[in-house]
Formats: sequence, structure tokens, C-alpha cells
Amino acid sequence: MRRNALMGTVPIRLRVAGAFAVAMAVVLAATSWFLYVRLGDDLSSALDRDLRLRAQDLTALVHDPRSSLAAAGSGLVESGESYAQLVDERGRVLEATRQLGKSSLISAAELARARRETFTAARESVPGLDEPSRLLATPVERGGHRLVLVVGATSQDRTETLASFRDELLVAGPIALLLATLAGYALAGVALRPVETMRRRAAEISAETAGERLPVPQTHDELERLGETLNEMLGRLEDALQRERAFVADAGHELRTPLALLRTEIEVALRQAESPDELRDALRRSAEEADRLSQLAESLLLVARSEQGQLALQLETLDVDELFATTVSRFEWRTAEQLIEPEPASLRVEGDRLRLEQALGNLVDNALRYGEAPVRLWAERINGRVELHVRDGGPGFPPAYFEHAFERFTRPDGGRRGGGGAGLGLSIVESIAVAHGGDAHAVNRPEGGADVWFWLPALP
Repeated sequence: MRRNALMGTVPIRLRVAGAFAVAMAVVLAATSWFLYVRLGDDLSSALDRDLRLRAQDLTALVHDPRSSLAAAGSGLVESGESYAQLVDERGRVLEATRQLGKSSLISAAELARARRETFTAARESVPGLDEPSRLLATPVERGGHRLVLVVGATSQDRTETLASFRDELLVAGPIALLLATLAGYALAGVALRPVETMRRRAAEISAETAGERLPVPQTHDELERLGETLNEMLGRLEDALQRERAFVADAGHELRTPLALLRTEIEVALRQAESPDELRDALRRSAEEADRLSQLAESLLLVARSEQGQLALQLETLDVDELFATTVSRFEWRTAEQLIEPEPASLRVEGDRLRLEQALGNLVDNALRYGEAPVRLWAERINGRVELHVRDGGPGFPPAYFEHAFERFTRPDGGRRGGGGAGLGLSIVESIAVAHGGDAHAVNRPEGGADVWFWLPALP
């Protein structure tokens, strides 16, 4: 946790440069080690080739009985750097360069092997040369006797070359790492420049400048996709902000009317009521406005909760015929001309009883308010869903109304008779249907009248 908090305080540019530096350090270390090992192998191979060539030249010299290794020319044996020795089958030194003396350079086991094949071996030191060396032993013949020729050379040149190369790597490696880190820091700055540009623009965007968008770099990579995604998010936030502003404005407008009426009724009752009957009549009208105001507030709260995805449901298995019967009973007080005819459906759905009755009640209320009798309730099961319809015999909706029928505070401008209402009924129906996993629709019937329905997922 502490480490994550510490890393969170480091700018991303430094973190990118640091990661680049670590990666470059690993690459440089691995490359240097590889080159160092390869150079050592190449120097060893070169020394072995030189020993084989020298052994071939000295073999010709050994075949001549009149020559000796001690008198070998400087081209074959260099004093202080190379040496040679001739050993018989018993390990006795027959000839040797001056610095070696009479001690055999190979053991009895190596002597036996050298009489069969040529091999190379390393020595930490040899008599007369206190330096690491490498030797080659090969079988030769002189006068019919099988002998062993030992040729060697110090590996000091190889050691000095590797040491010099190592020192150069130790100097050049950190310099290269520093330059690579600075280059990575600069490249990180260039790569993050569009992000900084988007950050500055984002800091300038507020509710008053909601139409502004972030500059999107045309890089065809993750930065461009990030900018496009953020702009899409800003678009969604702008739409939500506009909806909320419109909601508040519409709600204020709708609440203003019943509040003004309520205030007027109370003032009239206080100033002009001269009898108990007039006072009771004023109080009755005030109660009606207060009830309308309460219903409007409840409707606004339901719409707000549904848009926030917080519309709580108490699901249970419900009989559609019972829902129709309960809904019809709520409107028995309406005039006799406005007939409500529920048709038996024998269907069952899973939903919240109060919310579904509220949705059906809104549809029936709209049909009675704006349409004509009779009002019919019926249901059918189609393609795994149950549709709950409310039809009326009125003139139907204006054609231009369907596009906005289920938007809040929307009322038809013509075609439907009647008036009043806050324009929230169909919006609430759609919210309830969506909360149940369904949707709502409205059409005008060819024979006349409107058909408004919502559907729910059918029970298995």
C-alpha cells in the first residue's frame, strides 16, 4: 500500500523514463555479457589455432635429428610468451625451450592420451612463466620412436584484451544508459504531450461550456481512442445535464400552477368567505389542488428514481385479470358514458402489483381524459412476452406526437380532446415497463382511436 502511494506521487513521465531506463539497463547488461563471452571464446579459438599452426611447424623441426627446440627460431618460439617441449613415452623431457627446464608439462594420464590424439589444456602457470597459459599436446615421431610434442603460449594477451574490453564496457555502458534514459524521458514527453493538451482543455470545461470537447490527436493509437472515448463521455454527460435542466425547468413550471391555484383559493377563503358553506367549498377546492400537487410530486419522484436506476420493485406472480379488475374499480366514479371493458386474458406475469396498477391506471386515465368510450383493456402473449393494452374510441394521437409520446412533460397539441395533466403519465408507464425489463408503445388504430400498451417478459 505504501509503495503504491509513493508511486502515485511520481509523474508518469518519470515512471515511463524509469521503466525505459531499467529495460535499457537489462538490455545493455545482457548485450555486454554476450559480447564479453563471445570475445573470450574468439580469443581462445584464435590461440588454439595459433598453437596448432605452431605445432605443425615444430613437428617438421622435430623430424630433423640435427635440430633442437632450444635452438628454435623466434618465429616459432617467442621468449616469455610461448614454449615447447618434447617428451618421450616414459615422460622424460628430451628437449625444451630454455625457460622450462626438465620438468614435464603434462601428467602421466595426459601423456597416454597425447600418444593417441591431439588435445589442448589450460595451466595456471608453468615453470619459468608465472602466467596462465594454454598448451597443446600432439604425437610425433623421431627416428622410429613415438614421442609427444607439447606446444604452449601464455594467455596474458587474451586476459589483457578482455580486461580492456571490460573497462570500455564499464565506461561506455553507463554513458549509453544515461543517453538512452534522457532519450526515453524526451520521447515520453512527446508521447504524453497530447494527454497534457487534453488535460488543459478538460480543466476549462464546465457546466457553462458543456458543448466543448477535448482535442483528439490523429495518431490512430490508444491516445486517439482515449480522446474519442472521453468526448463520447462528455457528450453523454452533456445530454444528462440538459435532461436534468429540462426536468427542473418543467417540474418548476408544472408545480407553479397548482401552487398558485392553492394560494388563490386560500386567499379567497380568508378574504371573501362569508358563510361556512363558502369556506368549505374553498377548502374543498384547495384540497383538490393539494392532492394534484401531491400526485405531481410523487410522479416527479418516480421519474427521477427511474432515470437513476433506483426504482425499487417488489416482484410477485400476478394474474392479469386481477390487475385489470383492480384498475377498473378505481374509475367506477366516472360518468356512465365512459365505459371500461376489460377482456379476460387468463395470463400471469411477474411484477410489482402497485407499479403495474399505476401504469394501467395512467393509461386508462389518459384514455378517459383524451379519448372516447368505450375503453377496452386486453392482454395477449406474443413471442415470449405479455402485452397489456388499453384502447379507446377517440380520434387518436396527432401523427407528430408519437416521436415524443413517452417523453416527460409532453402533451398532444391536437387531435385528442380534453386537457389538463402534467404530461408525465406515459413517461411513468414507460419507466415502470423498463424497470420490469419491458417497454411501452403507442399507435393509432385504423378503425379509429388510440392503442397504448406496455409489455413484460412472460413467465416460462
